[in-house]
Amino acid sequence: MSWTKFFNETVGRIGALQKETPEMFKGFNTMSAAAKKNGVLSEQTKELIALGIAISTRCDSCIAFHVKSLVRLKLTREELCEALEMIGYMGGGPSIAYGAKALEAYDEFTNG
Repeated sequence: MSWTKFFNETVGRIGALQKETPEMFKGFNTMSAAAKKNGVLSEQTKELIALGIAISTRCDSCIAFHVKSLVRLKLTREELCEALEMIGYMGGGPSIAYGAKALEAYDEFTNG
């Protein structure tokens, strides 16, 4: 699977929905900006929390978005792997499988 292609296709699909439901996206984008801003927790920490939820809910699109954000925020591969250990511990086999997808996405987004 190409995570870059998947990400771009997902952005396209979401863009089509946004054209049809602008008010929903206005609210969602406001909530997103408030949730992500640096505070006591850094944006990077918040994105790691979001990635854990994305993995536990088995949402490939969410994994792509949050890994892409973590790459932008300069998360190291070692930091990601350490977070994936905790996510795998808490979620067992399914979280380990989806954590492997997150690592694959990270490697593609950092090398491509």
